[in-house]
Amino acid sequence: MSITINYNNMMQSFIGDKGITDKQLKDVQSCAKKAYDTVESNRGKDMHGWMSSPYDQDEVAERIVELATKLRKTCKYFVVLGIGGSALGPIAVFTAMKHLYYNELSDSKRNGPKFYVIDNVDPERMQALFDVIELEHTVFNVITKSGATSETMSQYLIVMYMLTKRYGKDANKHIVATTSQHKGNLIKLAQKEGFETFYIPEGVGGRFSELSPVGLFPAAMLDIDIKELLRGAREMDAICRTADMSRNPALITAALHYISIGQGKNITVMMPYADSLKYIADWYCQLSAESLGKAVDLQGKTVNVGQTPVKSLGVTDQHSQVQLYTEGPFDKIITFIEVKNYRNEVVIPEGCQQFPDVNFLCGHSLNELISTELYATRYALTKQQRSNYTIVLDKVDEYHLGALLYLFQMQTAYIGAMLNINTYNQPGVEEGKNATYALFGRKGYEAKAQELKNAKKEESKYIVK
Repeated sequence: MSITINYNNMMQSFIGDKGITDKQLKDVQSCAKKAYDTVESNRGKDMHGWMSSPYDQDEVAERIVELATKLRKTCKYFVVLGIGGSALGPIAVFTAMKHLYYNELSDSKRNGPKFYVIDNVDPERMQALFDVIELEHTVFNVITKSGATSETMSQYLIVMYMLTKRYGKDANKHIVATTSQHKGNLIKLAQKEGFETFYIPEGVGGRFSELSPVGLFPAAMLDIDIKELLRGAREMDAICRTADMSRNPALITAALHYISIGQGKNITVMMPYADSLKYIADWYCQLSAESLGKAVDLQGKTVNVGQTPVKSLGVTDQHSQVQLYTEGPFDKIITFIEVKNYRNEVVIPEGCQQFPDVNFLCGHSLNELISTELYATRYALTKQQRSNYTIVLDKVDEYHLGALLYLFQMQTAYIGAMLNINTYNQPGVEEGKNATYALFGRKGYEAKAQELKNAKKEESKYIVK
């Protein structure tokens, strides 16, 4: 495996007094060791079930590949209905592994179904989907562990109504359910309607679910090698089986973030220098925000911790965000993802001889240009004492992608343990959900409805018309 972490530009010896000292790293070792032990002692237990995902899915992976191979023969459109991790993970892996204009390719070049993810309830977006797919050639993958996710289940009701109206009892041939095996609404519907079904392990939450059937089935439908994804995750897990920060890439990055939070650096920017990894940043933002943004610690003490994750893309956002990163507040860590070997090489041809400020590019490649701009951006940030580190991938393939996903999951688990918080709950999300249920008059939410009714009324003097 060729994934390395270069954190020189986090250190005081490179960025001055805004950086981290060797003593700070040494002092945090005991906290990191405790976090490592906490995560390891919970391996496979409760909501740490995601740590078993690389190891215990050989059988389900075979069934996933078998069904996907069968469906791909006649399926022209594949649609995921999900939200949060059920959408962001499949989008990230799809974008990383497939042609960047995949849906626009001809059928012969694409050699697979067009892919869409509906992760919102905007009525215009839902209607737009039906303008571009042919229902008779579409498979819908409904993903919700509880079967009570309002957004996903509203989409399911719309789709199932249309399918049943057109195909009657054969509607079930167009739906694959991914849900809990033992509880919830969707498993009951799947059993009643006869849907093909894959199960989300009980100890795997949405934002940690990409290496479970949540992400593996969509990947297989797009002819992505899910066994290589899992192999990469396994080997990253093996690398992380040490409390020695100098040899555990997830633990050292966790320590860097933990120290930086103490320095007031409460924003974490994820900036891959590859369009293929653009949506890895989106996926990472959910993983970090929902896991680490918490009001109280495990003892109930108010702490209000967590870094605000920001997604960025090199070199695109050098022209929109880097000005702030270079000269704005000292409140950020920038994580670069560098790709050593792109899947294509594009040479810049000769031309514009009359313009020396353009012609100097000729004879070089876009590969050189993007790599040079990454180096230059790192240099500019470092010169201005801005904390940054780089994750270097040899290439973007299933193996390295699986390793990268698992690296971020381990990093998040370690940071949560170092912060002494519950990494796996999401009470802030639940409050919004409960208010929505109450506003719709859902049974059992009468007290919340009354609370909303008693809320302070808006004042017209604060509304501009």
